[in-house]
Amino acid sequence: MRSFVLSLAALLAFAGTGFAQTNTGGSTASKVKTAATTEKTSTSTTKKTTAAPTKSANVNRAAAQQKKAPTATPQQLRATRYGGFAPAAMAAPLPAPDLDLASPRSISLVNFNTKEEMTVTYWSNGAYHRSALDQLNRFLRDSRDSGTTEMDPLLFDVLWHTARIAGYGGQIEVLSAFRSPESNAWLASVSRGVARDSQHINGNAMDIRFPGVPVFRIRQAARALDMGGVGFYPRSGFVHIDTGPVRYW
Repeated sequence: MRSFVLSLAALLAFAGTGFAQTNTGGSTASKVKTAATTEKTSTSTTKKTTAAPTKSANVNRAAAQQKKAPTATPQQLRATRYGGFAPAAMAAPLPAPDLDLASPRSISLVNFNTKEEMTVTYWSNGAYHRSALDQLNRFLRDSRDSGTTEMDPLLFDVLWHTARIAGYGGQIEVLSAFRSPESNAWLASVSRGVARDSQHINGNAMDIRFPGVPVFRIRQAARALDMGGVGFYPRSGFVHIDTGPVRYW
């Protein structure tokens, strides 16, 4: 009997030790798993935390580059819209020209509306030629109602000098010259670009082109004279010149 009791006690003791070892192993596994999970979470958090400064640095770098980029001027923006004319050449003024005041002055014209052509020497030996001026008055008539007027001879000088400064010796295309008050009023009613008191009514304005010459170059040459108004119309491809007050647009 005593031997049975001792054997039972020894068996219970052995079973308790095994249970304790099994329980300890489960606790250890749990701790390892928790540590691994914590390490994974920590690594993920670290990656996310590290990515944020990189994005911030990119934003700061882009902002710095934008600050360094030159701001487009109105001339450059307009140049882009109107076919990419060189803004530097448009903006840079020409030096005051040395005008030829002695040579005979001849101009070759083509009327854009009537397709008529003429070449005439209107000035030589210090005087305007009356017959040539009469031809020009007729040639530059209002294309809508055929009205004529006495064109300002100084306008032809502005045109002649402008062509020489621009280095152009070909035929000049005339889009518009004299306009009767009625014709100008109609144009003003259908176009915001036409002034109701236009210098065309006074016979001292022309809208011109030099075929093959950029319009900004024509504008520069006309402005260098400082002899009247100069209008710049790059979208339509022409320059307005007149002998009114000196002004530019």
